[in-house]
Amino acid sequence: MKYSQAQPGRVFVIRLEDGEVIHEVIEAFARNQGVRAASLVVLGGADKGSELVTGPKQGRRFPVTPQTHVLEEVHEVTGTGTLFPDETGNPVLHMHLACGRGDTTVTGCIRKGVKVWQMMEVILHELTGAGGVRKKDEVTGFAMLVP
Repeated sequence: MKYSQAQPGRVFVIRLEDGEVIHEVIEAFARNQGVRAASLVVLGGADKGSELVTGPKQGRRFPVTPQTHVLEEVHEVTGTGTLFPDETGNPVLHMHLACGRGDTTVTGCIRKGVKVWQMMEVILHELTGAGGVRKKDEVTGFAMLVP
């Protein structure tokens, strides 16, 4: 385990609009507001055509090949994530959503592009004093959080 300590900073209440791509809008917002690190919760709707990473295709085989799932219809969503800078200082959102429609649910990472359906509510909790950085791990290819 690796860890660091942070303190609560500002809290932002955000409404994403129809058609916006979640990670693109949140990362731009963080840059504009000077948010270096944050935790986030979201709820709302994801539009059809949104793509999730739903795991590796082959367990512990390296390099990791992502398995993806495209939403064929609108889904209700709830999710959580973290935001930390990459090695060049750009904010990078890591968020997972549970997407439900009818009696089925799919859960995955939004990095491939999840589009908002109508609106999505986001509460962003800024973390101050956090020194965390996302650094590329050569074995997995992931941008790993180094707290």
